[in-house]
Amino acid sequence: MFIGKGNEIARRAFLQRSGQLAMMGAASSYAMGLAGIGEAAAFSNAGGYKALVCVFLYGGNDHANTLIPFDAANYARYASIRGQAGSEAAAGIALARASLANTVLQTPADQRLTNDITFALAPTMPRLKTLFDQQAMAPLLNVGPLIAPMTRAQYDNGSVPRPPKLFSHNDQQSTWQSSQPEGSPSGWGGRMGDLALSSNTNAMFTAINATGNAVFLSGRSAIPYQVSPAGATLYNPLQTGRLFNSAAASQALGTLLRTGTGNVMAADYARINDRSIQYGAFVNDALRNVTLTTSFGTGNRLADQLRVVASLIAARSRLGVTRQVFLVSLGGFDNHDGLIGTHDGLLGQVDFAIDAFYRATVELGVANNVTTFTASDFGRTLTSNGDGSDHGWGAYHFIVGGGVRGGRFYGRAPQISASSDDQVGQGRLLPAVSVDEYSATLAQWFGVSASELPSVAPNIGRFASPDLGFMKPDQTALAAAAAR
Repeated sequence: MFIGKGNEIARRAFLQRSGQLAMMGAASSYAMGLAGIGEAAAFSNAGGYKALVCVFLYGGNDHANTLIPFDAANYARYASIRGQAGSEAAAGIALARASLANTVLQTPADQRLTNDITFALAPTMPRLKTLFDQQAMAPLLNVGPLIAPMTRAQYDNGSVPRPPKLFSHNDQQSTWQSSQPEGSPSGWGGRMGDLALSSNTNAMFTAINATGNAVFLSGRSAIPYQVSPAGATLYNPLQTGRLFNSAAASQALGTLLRTGTGNVMAADYARINDRSIQYGAFVNDALRNVTLTTSFGTGNRLADQLRVVASLIAARSRLGVTRQVFLVSLGGFDNHDGLIGTHDGLLGQVDFAIDAFYRATVELGVANNVTTFTASDFGRTLTSNGDGSDHGWGAYHFIVGGGVRGGRFYGRAPQISASSDDQVGQGRLLPAVSVDEYSATLAQWFGVSASELPSVAPNIGRFASPDLGFMKPDQTALAAAAAR
């Protein structure tokens, strides 16, 4: 592999990859194939600007009431397990079949899903239905954290390692975002950011967090730049030069915020503060020059976050970036009770916000260059606990953008069952697709070379393919690669 002079990110990625491949051993043919790619570049920024936007649904989204069986046979199984909402049964969280008629997703003629299942989106997600019909949205079925491919028998006998601390909110949020439980130092969005840093004139705007703290955007060198829905957060006393009407107090505060100590955490804190103070006004000046006609509405926290992401993308030239990774989020999905009503409303917010954001990328002329995807702590049990569902494992997620091979399904549809071999009890799905495969597919579209995939998705060498096929080939990038 060629590593350009001064490209420290690529050098460290190469050393880490070598160690990861060594740990995988000769048993992994894919790992051995990666080891043989001697001249692959660490990262390609061919094809112009690209951005990935992760929409994290905190609490564990109930996937079974997000993408619902609609054909008569599979709907009957779903309703039998979940019970009709409002019935006398103890379990009553199945959506009425009649309410799904307007959101049915037609399976392509060349695709056949398990048991010939037909899916419908939740009734409050008509906009994502339209994006599916326009081939700009693709569902990914039964995806979740895995260390290696696993069958139900292997799960039961413990012969294949499973992700630690399954069904725990904090740990599975971290595992989804980083491949490790709580305490992980880096996430796969940040690790992609590490490789993209040198592509951007202003590297500090590579990873941008528009929500609360999360490991997803933390890299080994990339540090997430945090914004609010209103833009960069400014230290007003430092911007005005006055604190308690005192210039000396303002100067003292600035020194305190920017001064580190021998402690690593304090030094990082000071570095982040300095960057926020230094670049906050610059970011907001760039945003003031942005005009978007797309409406993001009011009162939708996810839409507010996606509005500022769209504005930052509109300001990309002034910010000096060609590759960016963003994180936005919405909470409230831990619906152990009150699922009917609460969950519908949350999905309605997701539907509106993602659709508005996609329309904004169309307005900006970058729909083919921006890919939005969902993630969550875990899926939920197919069985009901009364009027909600409990923590699960595998789930359904969505990928949206002009670069998506939309209008079809990816992954493998599970049985609608609480006792089949593709679940591990109470209808908790045993993932058929790993988060590593999900992230590796997105990473390659983003510009990460095959040789660098283990630095982003550390378990990818244990799976058959690093490409799930839901992204269109980048013709510009392919032409650039052919010319090399």
